[in-house]
Amino acid sequence: MEAAVVGAGGAGLTRWQAAALSAVAGWVWAASFYDLTRRARALVQPWVTRRVHAETTAILRFQRLQHKLLDNFFSVLSCVVSVPFYTGFLPLLFWSGHGKLARQMTLLMAFCDYLGNSVKVYHLFIIQLKDIVSAPRPCSPPVRRVTATEDEKENAMEYGLPSSHALNTVCLMGYLLHYVLAFGEHGSVMVAAGLSLAFLLVMLVGIARIYLGMHSLTDVIAGIGFGFVILAFWLAVHDHVDAFVVSGQNVASFWAGLSLLMCFAYPKPEFPTPSFEYHTAFNGVAFGIVYGIQQTYFHFHTPDAPLIFSPQLPLLAFAGRVLVGIPTILVVKFCSKALSKWLLPVMCSTLGIPIASSCYVPALKVDNSKSKPDAKQGVGYLQRVFSLFPQKAYNVDTGIRFVQYASLAWSVVDLVPAIFTHLNL
Repeated sequence: MEAAVVGAGGAGLTRWQAAALSAVAGWVWAASFYDLTRRARALVQPWVTRRVHAETTAILRFQRLQHKLLDNFFSVLSCVVSVPFYTGFLPLLFWSGHGKLARQMTLLMAFCDYLGNSVKVYHLFIIQLKDIVSAPRPCSPPVRRVTATEDEKENAMEYGLPSSHALNTVCLMGYLLHYVLAFGEHGSVMVAAGLSLAFLLVMLVGIARIYLGMHSLTDVIAGIGFGFVILAFWLAVHDHVDAFVVSGQNVASFWAGLSLLMCFAYPKPEFPTPSFEYHTAFNGVAFGIVYGIQQTYFHFHTPDAPLIFSPQLPLLAFAGRVLVGIPTILVVKFCSKALSKWLLPVMCSTLGIPIASSCYVPALKVDNSKSKPDAKQGVGYLQRVFSLFPQKAYNVDTGIRFVQYASLAWSVVDLVPAIFTHLNL
C-alpha cells in the first residue's frame, strides 16, 4: 500500500496523487509565465487560416448541392451527435443498468471536450486545439451557414479547428462499439457491421459539417485524426481509470483538486468563445459522477445491477425511472444554481478572493471603468496569494456553473437511484 503524503504534499493524498496535482499546477504556472498559448498560436494559426481560406471555393462548389431535404437531414444528424444530445442520453444509461458504459462515456466526453476545445485553446501536456489555434471557421458569407438550433448558433461562435462533432463521434461511437463487442456475444459479421456503421456515421458527420458551412475539410480531418488518437489512448487506460473511480484511495479529494486545477489549466483564446463554459460544465459533471459513484457504487452501480429489458427492470419500470429521474435532476440543478449564486460570492468576499460576474450575479458585473477590484472585498492572506496570478478578479460564474452541473451529475448517480430504491423502480 502506498504511503500517504502529509503536510505540504497534501494530507491524505498518496504520493502519485500529490505528484500528479503538483505537475498540473506546475504546468499551469509555466504555461502562464512563458505565455505558451500565444507562442503555440503564432506557430500554427497562420497555416490553418490559410488552409481554411483556400478551401472556401471547394466548400462553395459542394454547397451547390443545396436542397431542403439535405439541410434538414444534416441539421438533425448534427444535433444527434452533439454534446447536448449525448449529455441528455447519459442519465438514461445509468438508470438502465449500464453503469460502467455510462461513467466511461461521461469521463471520455469530458476528456474530449477539454482537449478538443482546448486545441481551440490548450494546456495540460496536450494542446487544447480550438482555443489555442484560434483558427476561423469558413467565412460566411460567401459560405452558406445553416444553424437550425440555438446550440448550433453557439457552436458557430467557437473557433474551427478541430471539428468537435467529428472528434466526439469518433471517440464515443468507437468506445460504444468497443463496449458492445467486448461484453456481448458477436461473430465476424457483427464486427464488420459495427465497424461499417461507425465508419458511415463518422463520414456523414464530416460531410454534414462541411455542407452546413460550419467547418472546412482541414477542420474535419483534424477532428477525425485527434479523435482516433484520443480513442486509442482511452482504450489503453479506461480500465485503470474505472478501477480508480470505483475503489481507489482518496478519489473524491484528488478529483476535487484536479477539477480546481482544470479550471485554470485552460488556454485563453484570441477572442472570447463559449468553449470555456462547456469545459466548466463537463468538469463539474465529471466530478459529480466520480463523487456519486464513490459513495454509492456497491448500492446501485455494480455489474449485478438490473439491466433494462430484464425481468428485474422491464421497460415499464424503466419508463417510470425516467419520469421520476428527469424532473428530479432538473430541480437539483435549479436549486444548486440558486444556492451557489448566493453562497459563493459571500464565501469569496469573506476569504478576500477578488471576484466579478459576467452574467449570474448582476451586483458583481464587471465595470470596465474601474481598473481595480472592489475594495470592499478586503485584503487577506488568500487575496495576496491570488494576486500572484495574472487575473485581477476571478469570474464567480465559473464556480456557479461548476457547482450546478456537479450537483446535477451527483443526483443522477446518487440521489435518483436512492429514490428508485425507495419506490421499488
